[in-house]
Parts: sequence; C-alpha cells; structure tokens
Amino acid sequence: MGRIVDLTNRALRRVAPSVLYVLAPLPAGWWLWQGFTGGLGAEPIRALEQRLGEAGLQLLIAVLAVTPLRRYLGLNLLRFRRALALVGFFYICLHLLAWLALDMNLLWGQIFADIARRPYITVGMLGFVLMVPLALTSSDRAIRRLGPAQWRRLHRLAYPAVLLGACHYLLLVKGWQWEPVIYLAATCVLLALRLETGAGGRRRSAQ
Repeated sequence: MGRIVDLTNRALRRVAPSVLYVLAPLPAGWWLWQGFTGGLGAEPIRALEQRLGEAGLQLLIAVLAVTPLRRYLGLNLLRFRRALALVGFFYICLHLLAWLALDMNLLWGQIFADIARRPYITVGMLGFVLMVPLALTSSDRAIRRLGPAQWRRLHRLAYPAVLLGACHYLLLVKGWQWEPVIYLAATCVLLALRLETGAGGRRRSAQ
C-alpha cells in the first residue's frame, strides 16, 4: 500500500493544479449539449440541475477528504485543494444558475417565495451563501491581507457549507434513495475526521 501511495504522490507532483481549471468546464459543456439534443431524458432541465449539483458536491466532499487522506493514508493532495474547492464552487454556481434561469425563468418573486417556503431550497441557498466569501478569499493575496489565522477561521465555513449541501441533496430527492444518504454520511465522517485532526493539532501545540 505504501509503495502505491508513494508512486501516486510522485505522479501527482508532475501534474499542475491548473489542469483542473482547464478540464472543469468539459463535463458541464457535455451535459448542456445533451440537454439540447435530448440526451438527458424527458426532464432535461431537472437532469442538468442534478448533474451539476452532484458534481459540485462531489468536489467539495473531495476537498474535505484531502487532510484525512494525507493523515491516514499518506496521499498528498494538498496542492490540488484550492483548485478542487474553486471548481466545486463553479459547479454549484452553474447548478444555481440552471435553477434560476432555466427552471424559474428569472421570476424573482417566485424564486424568493420558493427560497422561503421550500426547506431544501432554503438549506441549499444557505450553503451557497456560506461558500461565497470562501471563493472570494481563495487567493494568496487574500491570505496575506487577512492573515493566516483569520483566513483559516473564515474558511472553517466550508464545513457547514458542505454539510448544508449534502442536506440539500437529501431533502431534494423524492422517496428513499441511497445516493444522497451516502453523500451525507461521507460528509459527516470526513467532518468528524477533519475536526478530530484539528483538535489533535491544537492539543499538540498546547503541550
């Protein structure tokens, strides 16, 4: 196992994080093309929204997994964490845009009414609002301006943001489905591991 991890880490060191930004739009473009050509079934808008939202949530869960993977398996993906987070936010923005423009036709009165009365939309919007300051302060310049300690405190908003995203997915689906349950369970496990790792680091610093 250790040999495989070492080889993987060496291979990943040759990959620039910017590759993720280049590849990120490709699935979204393909799904949009499928929607226009009838490849997304009888409800293409709903299918497009779901695929974009799932992709965003998967990427954000991957961000949560970076630290536990390094701690427990030795797999080092730290170089890609920022890119994963920004690409995840990109897909969440597309998910929201598809709902606003294609599903709701930018009818703002109805949009705000749905946000207020539909719990899954309320939860999803809360998660999105928490992600906005994280995306805006994702640069090295923002870290220098805020200072590392304040920047880290701010970016703890990622934890409730991803949890709200997983809850949004669970509340959204109709009937009993395993996929959103698995996403929520994975999010909870990774948050527990991440918080345990952070608490362990604080205890060592205090000793």
